[in-house]
Amino acid sequence: MAVRFPASVTIDGRYARLVPLSPLHVPALFAAARADEGMWRWLSTTPPGSPGEMASLVEQRLAQAAAGESVVFAVVPHTTERPSGWAAYIDISVVDERVDIGWSWLDPALWGSPVHLETHFMLVYYAFEDLGFGRVQWRLDDLDVATQDAVSRIGGIREGVLRRHCRRIDGSWRDTVYYSLVATEWPAVRERWMAGWILE
Repeated sequence: MAVRFPASVTIDGRYARLVPLSPLHVPALFAAARADEGMWRWLSTTPPGSPGEMASLVEQRLAQAAAGESVVFAVVPHTTERPSGWAAYIDISVVDERVDIGWSWLDPALWGSPVHLETHFMLVYYAFEDLGFGRVQWRLDDLDVATQDAVSRIGGIREGVLRRHCRRIDGSWRDTVYYSLVATEWPAVRERWMAGWILE
């Protein structure tokens, strides 16, 4: 299969769906973001302190997507039908058949939940099954244990740590942990998910 650049589509799952990020999502996203501002320490931006700041942040993400730098999805749990975070494909290289999953945040009430796991699984599924990528990777803050756990549970392989890799928004130095899945590993991960083992 020839590798294709990700499209801004809706991806449906059992516990949530991923929909193209929209300015219409701002009120719900701001409400979800206020649940725990501490989660923003993993991201390269300050916590949005108002709906207007969240709107500006959404506009930035959409501008990056329009420039071909990313594809951003809002995460909508089926239980609430309200956008509760977002995740994106970033650093997309069709030539190298490689894509990053990044810029991810989620209402902390959903950390470690099926929604959290399925968000990453759906993006991995779309990348391998529909787009033909050979490698999906994550670059995570070494202190972001919740996302590392989610990625590990769906089968992501911890590759190593880049020490003192970049500055966090608070000025402290971040170690970055690399995880990945490659196409030859994907069928076993897909089978485990379909059988429900990952959620046990």
